[in-house]
Amino acid sequence: MPKPKTYFEFRETLSTEAPPELWPEALQALWWDAKGNWGAAHDIIEDLYSNEGSWVHAYLHRKEGDQWNAGYWYRRANKPFPEESLEEELEHIVSALL
Repeated sequence: MPKPKTYFEFRETLSTEAPPELWPEALQALWWDAKGNWGAAHDIIEDLYSNEGSWVHAYLHRKEGDQWNAGYWYRRANKPFPEESLEEELEHIVSALL
């Protein structure tokens, strides 16, 4: 399956059992989170120290409710702490990664 071009196409892939291994790890992590598996998402992202990885890591900790840890990762990603909803942020990050 090719990498989706839009957030809508990304959402359509959630009917499959797993994200394609050829997708970037940050996108795979967001796929697992969108599928409802926060733990699998965090397992992928915890060792990815790029700006994109730090941004996804921040989002995951924000979703978890760990605002302090999320703030650390947003700073590492050079991103402000968002005021948008988690769903809006997910769409924003996925779109940026595509």
